Amino acid sequence: MSNKKILFSVIFAIAYMCTFAQSSTNSPYTRFGFGDLSDQVFTSNAAMGGVGNALRSSRHINPMNPASYTSVDSLSFMFDIGFSMKSSNYEENGIKANARNSSFDYLAIQFRLHPRLGMAIGFTPYSTVGYNFSSTNSVSNSSTTVTNQFTGDGGTNYVFAGLGYKILKNLSFGANIGYLYGNQEYSTTATLSNNGDYTINYRNLNVKSYKLDLGLQYTQPLDKNNSITLGLTYGLGHKLNSTEVTGTQVTDGSSYSSTNEKTDYDGYGIPSTYGAGLAYQFKNNLTVCLDYTLQEWSKVKLSNVAGMYNNRSKIAAGVEYTPDHIGRNFFKRISYRAGAYYNSPYIKIPNDVNGSSFSDGAKEIGVTAGLGFPLSLFQRKTVLSITGQYVNLSPSNSNLMSENRFVLKIGLTLNEPWFMKWRVN
Repeated sequence: MSNKKILFSVIFAIAYMCTFAQSSTNSPYTRFGFGDLSDQVFTSNAAMGGVGNALRSSRHINPMNPASYTSVDSLSFMFDIGFSMKSSNYEENGIKANARNSSFDYLAIQFRLHPRLGMAIGFTPYSTVGYNFSSTNSVSNSSTTVTNQFTGDGGTNYVFAGLGYKILKNLSFGANIGYLYGNQEYSTTATLSNNGDYTINYRNLNVKSYKLDLGLQYTQPLDKNNSITLGLTYGLGHKLNSTEVTGTQVTDGSSYSSTNEKTDYDGYGIPSTYGAGLAYQFKNNLTVCLDYTLQEWSKVKLSNVAGMYNNRSKIAAGVEYTPDHIGRNFFKRISYRAGAYYNSPYIKIPNDVNGSSFSDGAKEIGVTAGLGFPLSLFQRKTVLSITGQYVNLSPSNSNLMSENRFVLKIGLTLNEPWFMKWRVN
């Protein structure tokens, strides 16, 4: 069997498994809103603070701006896959806890259809939900206590296909269109200390909808060695095709009775997203990027209720330096990356059980660094990317939980010269 057939078999086998995969997280903040959001950031981008609006590279896939697909080499077929491992430390009112998780991050392929047309197909998470914690309170005018166990699991995934078209020599336009799907399950179990019946309040959300993202990139050469790229992106905000089932179950431990089950349709949405970025490039060695992204979550309903979100802003900056891509010295062929970013919170957290007042969620600040190692694997040009992230989640209310997260991301980019015509003497 040829190398191409082997590669195709591996790709489709992984894609089949990933169809049923869910990224893993363990954060109480995912109880609110749509969960922990993913920005379609691949491992190489993540090392640069998560930039991508203006990033163009023939060595990596960048779905953040589909206009970048025109940068793919005319002879290449690229395959990109990534995973991550997380260690999170939580603290609330002097109480500390730790959780460790691993997750599948993305799978994508990219190739050129025409000298002016590039294409990418991929799979990434859109959001993830995962938490399990409890609180105990006294029942008024009684010695009885009630313990509430809060659990959540699931997420929403995104399968997409995108095209990038080179309108002019330095101007490209692109579009990603995809299928957004998934299930998110939430429950609160109230248990009394006097061994009475306990109550389960549950909410299950199912999403099956579409997603559309557009991108534009323009590169202006400054001289023979220097250039600047402007990148613009837009994500279409709309109401999702969704179903939400809420209900209550009362049980004595052996039998259940369901009451007040209700089904709502189309009560959720995704926001319009606007992004802009600048990238400076020196030869093929140094790239410096700056990004800004705005998601208009304040215009989106949560369970058919308006005003439950804040707009989410992200500022990111990053740099990549490769001393010599084709040199004999291995260390000079390594790509060195670093960056930082800031995310404002999009969720609102109720301050009491009645939801009469709210606090903003946690601000997110991250510092990133990584390496891209050139490898030779089955005569293919392959890059192994390793990225480390330190993330701090700081709540606006001092009574809420803070989180410090350490993330290790591993990505493998396979770049095979499938379309090269070999000459045999």
